[in-house]
Amino acid sequence: MSPAHLRRWSWIHTWSSLVCTVFMLLLCLTGLPLIYHHEIGHLLGNDIEAPQLPADLPRASLDRVIAAGQARYPDKVMMYMSQELDEPNLWFLTMGAHANDPDFKSIAIDARTAQFVGEPPIEGGGVMQFLFHLHVDLFAGMWGKLFLGFMGLLLLVAIVSGVVLYAPFMRKLEFGTVRQGRTARLKWLDLHNLLGIVTLAWALVVGATGVVNTLADVLLKVWQATEIAAMTKPYAGQAAPTTLASMEATVRHAEAAAPGMRVGFIAFPGTPFASPHHYGVYMHGDAPLTSRLYQPVLVDAQTAVVTDRRDLPWYLKTLLLSQPLHFGDYGGAGMKFVWALLDVATIVVLGSGLYLWLQRGRGRGRAVARPARAQADEAPALVREGDIR
Repeated sequence: MSPAHLRRWSWIHTWSSLVCTVFMLLLCLTGLPLIYHHEIGHLLGNDIEAPQLPADLPRASLDRVIAAGQARYPDKVMMYMSQELDEPNLWFLTMGAHANDPDFKSIAIDARTAQFVGEPPIEGGGVMQFLFHLHVDLFAGMWGKLFLGFMGLLLLVAIVSGVVLYAPFMRKLEFGTVRQGRTARLKWLDLHNLLGIVTLAWALVVGATGVVNTLADVLLKVWQATEIAAMTKPYAGQAAPTTLASMEATVRHAEAAAPGMRVGFIAFPGTPFASPHHYGVYMHGDAPLTSRLYQPVLVDAQTAVVTDRRDLPWYLKTLLLSQPLHFGDYGGAGMKFVWALLDVATIVVLGSGLYLWLQRGRGRGRAVARPARAQADEAPALVREGDIR
């Protein structure tokens, strides 16, 4: 590679890294506790568990479950109801003043007795809620997500340009070499390069899935404007139903339409995942992969008749698969531990890169006073950081 090409790639790597470094540090620092948000929630006592009852106890009618929620909050309407794979004996009901109420209430109802169990704190509550919003949208909603997505794109550019620069400048050194006994800056440069190449694959995966996740709101709006609109087109212009069909019958018909799958969550009429005339029953599998992929079944909210069902488009499947991969949720405790270690290593990479840039002027000054041999040894490093134009 010619010196001109090296300088060009060095400039791309330096400035793409500098622009996104502070935000990437923020995301890594807030992402570290979020990897263990389930475990932290359990330690904080935020988990709600179903009471211990005989194993053969039959499940209550879903209409009774909904009635229990409405008895708890008679002034609110149903928005969603859902079940977790690891807690099949609880239904979580989301209720609000209207179908799109941002100040909703979430309550847990026993699936066997239809009795109120508790109210989980929203998004973990307290510190975890603060970290979640800081990590996801900087408390700026969709625009905050899109901004972080742009920072993620710059990170990917920095990674690719770093890979391009790595080979020519490390050709005289063995892999993993961290030169000691010279300047602290040179040692940190070698460490920066080593950790950068070690975390390369992980950083690409987390960076790419992070970018996809920031597009969630946009992708959902596209899906609602295309797929959902097409599925509900026959109902255009009709008045919304005043009485709703039995939820027990609705779920029974949805399960018959999607054999081998189970209910993940149910969206009530008027919510973004349904229509004014339909229940949206979202089915999924029970394997680690298929449990992340939903198949929407639209059921007439007045007659409980299935009107349409179809697979999610590829871009929503990509989104659903990228969300757990971003936080290492696929492989249990072992994968989370690896994710946490790589997260810490990436914090060191980002911090050392910022340190190297801030120290660049001092590095030039010292280079004038050093012998020619020492300057020659460090020359590749200086070029790599853009110090030699």
